[in-house]
Formats: sequence, C-alpha cells, structure tokens
Amino acid sequence: MKYAIPSWDIPSVPVAGTDFAFPVRHIYCVGRNYAEHAKEMGGDAAKEPPFFFTKPADAIVPVVPPAVADVQYPMATKNYHHEIELVVAIGGRGAGIAPERAEALIYGYAVGLDMTRRDLQSAMREIKRPWDIGKSFAQAAPIGPIHRVAEVGHPKRGRIGLEVNGTIRQQGDLSDMIWDVPHMLHFLSQYYELLPGDLVFTGTWDAFAGLAERHNGVWGGCWCTWFHLHPDPPERREIGNREFKRRLVEQGRTHAALVFDGDVAVAWAQ
Repeated sequence: MKYAIPSWDIPSVPVAGTDFAFPVRHIYCVGRNYAEHAKEMGGDAAKEPPFFFTKPADAIVPVVPPAVADVQYPMATKNYHHEIELVVAIGGRGAGIAPERAEALIYGYAVGLDMTRRDLQSAMREIKRPWDIGKSFAQAAPIGPIHRVAEVGHPKRGRIGLEVNGTIRQQGDLSDMIWDVPHMLHFLSQYYELLPGDLVFTGTWDAFAGLAERHNGVWGGCWCTWFHLHPDPPERREIGNREFKRRLVEQGRTHAALVFDGDVAVAWAQ
C-alpha cells in the first residue's frame, strides 16, 4: 500500500522474558476505581459503576532496563500528575463479555503511569466538557514490560505504589479495587469490542500528586523502576528502596526504568 504521507511505527510494549513486542491498538482507562480516589474526585464509589476514557496509542512510553526514556513536559499545564496503575493487556477478542469469561481474553499485565494534566482536567470537569485535553496526549502512558499470564497468573491482590526521591507518593493494594479486572472488562465490553492489542489501565487510588513544573520544555520529574508481580521481599524493607533497587539492577531483575532529569523514584507492583 502507498501512503500519502510517511507512515510511523506501530506503538508497542516489550514482553518480559521474550524478544516479542505487544502491538498497541487502543488504550482504555478506568476512572475512580479505588474508593479513596473516587472521594477525592467528587464521586460516590459505593453507587457508581465504572466509567471509561481513552488515550491515543502514541501515549505509550515503553521502558526496559538498562535503557532510560526522556519524556517531554506536556504543553499548557502547570499541574502534571502521576497515577500509578495495573495495566491489562488484551490478547483475545470479545464484546458483551460475562465476568467469568473475561480472564480468557487477557494476554498479560504490566505497571504503568496514567499521566494527567490535572489543571486542564479540572477545568473541563467544572464546565462539564470532556476530559480529553487533560488525559489524552503524547507520552501520557509510560509503561513497563508486559508479563504474560502464563508466568504471573491473574493478580488479585498485591502492593502497588510509587516513590519519588525516597518518599512514598502512592501506595495501595490491588484488592482495594472497587471493580476487579473481570468485572471491569465486563462493563467495558458493553461499550466497545475488546481486541488484541488493547491496553486497559485499571485506575488509581488516593494521594496522586504533581511531579514537577515545566522548566525549559523538559519535565524535571522521576526515575521509575517496575518490579515483578510478587510478594514484597523482606530485604526491601530491611535495606531500603534505593539499595534494593541497586541490587536488583546488578542482578538484572528490574523490569523498567524511566528517567527525567535525575530525580529518583521507584514504582512497583508486588
């Protein structure tokens, strides 16, 4: 096929432990799926079904160690927030899926960041306009490698969080989701046919925060490392996050690294 303009590479995410890449078709995100976040954003989690918004495929920023990634601070915002989330990678196809069948569509899981221009999102919410300007833009979805279901199963609980310069910014447990992954996919598939290559960011909880203000067009933010989905190792608590991160890097056990101007952060899913 001849294109009228130069084409571009399909956005993709590396698959851990393989030389495969997972091509990204579409990115869905779940809003207010943890009770505390719902309260912060003005919703009643006890009564509301999940709702969804989307990001473009070029929002993906895949990061695999030892490589690092540079991310541009986005235009028109002075309040740029992180939201650390479990990400579901869809490998099957289906619409109107029953919750008990939903896991059959899942290829794997990753940890990602739903980056948000919070000031723009809030302004749109106040005047009852769509959120796209606050959520949907290039490089708004940094993500670690995808871990296949065959290797990690379907995580139902486990700590997930984000630290910046040694300070915990977000911390929670997957079991705190209002809607678990099967029910989330059930609701989503009532509106969209889920297709191979789709990613679903499953929501965040309380204590999201801004990372940095704009400085010369570059975000002075964080260095993030995603770990395996496994129980919290005791040595991490004993020796501290920085030393634990250093040892993991030496052992080749880390799963992603993201650098913005040298500040240190650790994001994990366990």
